[in-house]
Amino acid sequence: MAVLVSSETKVICQGLTGATATFHCEKAIAYGTRMVGGVVPGKGGQRHLGLPLFDSVAEARAATGADATAVFVPPWNAASAILEAIEAEMPLAVCVTERMPVLDVVRVRLALEGSKTRLLGPNSQGIITPGACKIGVMPAHHHAPGKIGVVSRSATLTYEAVDQLTAWGLGQSTSIGIGGDPVHGMGFIDCIELFLEDPDTQGILVIGEIGGSEEEEAAEFLRSNKLRKPVAAFVAGRHAPPERRMGHAGAIDLYGDGGAEAKIEALRSAAVKVAPNVARIGATMKQAMAA
Repeated sequence: MAVLVSSETKVICQGLTGATATFHCEKAIAYGTRMVGGVVPGKGGQRHLGLPLFDSVAEARAATGADATAVFVPPWNAASAILEAIEAEMPLAVCVTERMPVLDVVRVRLALEGSKTRLLGPNSQGIITPGACKIGVMPAHHHAPGKIGVVSRSATLTYEAVDQLTAWGLGQSTSIGIGGDPVHGMGFIDCIELFLEDPDTQGILVIGEIGGSEEEEAAEFLRSNKLRKPVAAFVAGRHAPPERRMGHAGAIDLYGDGGAEAKIEALRSAAVKVAPNVARIGATMKQAMAA
């Protein structure tokens, strides 16, 4: 099994005819993802990559039965695209768009409340269930079917981590990028809950970074939750100077809040094994599984 996506997931792409979307959707199709169409207003009735194009998400969903959408739409239009997916009751929206205005994402978050849609991103590398379905921009060759559920704020660190998990013979059940922006859709707790309930996910890897309080909240959730699985983590930014943004829009230690050491201590207090450096992520997950 897996979480959120499987070999049965039918995927459309909003903005399919753009250069970036075309490149990554070609990769997804080659991987075996069930891409069933695209949404490009004004191009309904045409085809691209051999897939039918529709003018709206509602039309695409009605015609194809899609249950996931990849949002490859420029930042100034991305909120409208996600809101359209929510209105069409699309179960999963994966937004890889970077630099979305924060207030636009706030509007999206409000629309998500009480809706039937789960959102990954914005600024997400996507989601992959190895050997079954890939939505996003991640390279597939590092991934291998396995038993570790991965949830991460960082794309590049995820690729390094899954490569190590694969090398250690652990593989991944599903790898999820929640995005590096300060406001986004699904968070650590949402994904950890799914992994805890998935019978084929035997361990969980959390990849965090400075900024915000999601790692601390995840630690508190793990402390209070009755379901138990081995959990390992890595937190990036231990040596980052305060008040300086480090890569992601959400990765900034403001006046000592959201610093790496506090996050590491919170996770350790929840019996999470924390990797001392990026090179030890796989080994630390292996140790957590053996404990």
